[in-house]
Amino acid sequence: MKKLIVLFSFILDIAVSTNAQTKPAEFKFDKESYDFGKIPLGKPVSVEFKFTNVGETPLIVTDVQTTCGCTVPEYTKTPVQSGKTGVIKVTYNPAGAALPFSKSITITSNAKTTTKVLYIKGETVAGSTK
Repeated sequence: MKKLIVLFSFILDIAVSTNAQTKPAEFKFDKESYDFGKIPLGKPVSVEFKFTNVGETPLIVTDVQTTCGCTVPEYTKTPVQSGKTGVIKVTYNPAGAALPFSKSITITSNAKTTTKVLYIKGETVAGSTK
């Protein structure tokens, strides 16, 4: 019985120490900011921020928040396995006056760094751009 307890303790110790060494989920983005340049008022534009999970555990995006209603995010809602990719698509709908803009997109996840911020910027102009 004593040998069985020692063996069980040894196996449990190996399992716990192996788990402790597992690299947590983590983002690696292709880009973390995007400049739309000049865009016409009233014409929505989109950009995709592609990321890879470089950790060993599944990456789960739990929320994506923007700084205003003019910026709408869509994102991968299923767990992203190790080595696989996901996307955060951001659509900006310019309205109002022709001005430069800068917006942040805050991502909350189970990654090692639980909060990540992406950025978009550009300048809205009256009429169309060529």
